[in-house]
Amino acid sequence: MPKRYPAEVRDRAVRMVNDRLCEYPSVFAACKALAPKLDVGPESLRRWVLQAQIDTGEKDGPTSTELDELKALRAENRDLKEANEILKAASIFFARELDPRRR
Repeated sequence: MPKRYPAEVRDRAVRMVNDRLCEYPSVFAACKALAPKLDVGPESLRRWVLQAQIDTGEKDGPTSTELDELKALRAENRDLKEANEILKAASIFFARELDPRRR
């Protein structure tokens, strides 16, 4: 099961990578070197740094708020589809009950 890190830990880790980025040839190299010191996986740290760069406008991509909004909209859409299926099933059931030919 994946670990959940508090926002403070992620922010501190991203700041540490950004502060030491000039010492390494790439973001991945910096993350690979600093991840064990922070007790974080290198790929998780790299994704946090990349998302922080997107959020600050350094790179293109969907921001954290846009991703959160998209996640919420997908959940709402899933719930509405489920409710729609329930209503369809109920309408079919009640339509059969009210059919005069079945009496």
